[in-house]
Formats: sequence, C-alpha cells, structure tokens
Amino acid sequence: MNNKDVVKLEGVGFSQSAISDAAQVAGYFNYINRIADALGVDLEDDME
Repeated sequence: MNNKDVVKLEGVGFSQSAISDAAQVAGYFNYINRIADALGVDLEDDME
C-alpha cells in the first residue's frame, strides 16, 4: 500500500483508525502464517 491507497479508502468513508486496524490485522495474519510455515505447523484436518 501507499498513500494513494489510503486516500482512496478515506474517500469511501474509512477513518484513519479503521485503516490502521485493517493494516494491523493483515500484518498480523501475514506474520503468523509465515511463522507457522517456517515451523512446519500442520493444517487443520478440514483444510487442504
């Protein structure tokens, strides 16, 4: 993302707080998935 993306989100009604929350959640899931992959964590039975 860059500033243009933030401006677009603000243009459709997202607050700075909502944009920050979304970025933090996406960043957390990115991080935790990479850690799980690196440690060889098995997927749940119902996931491929």
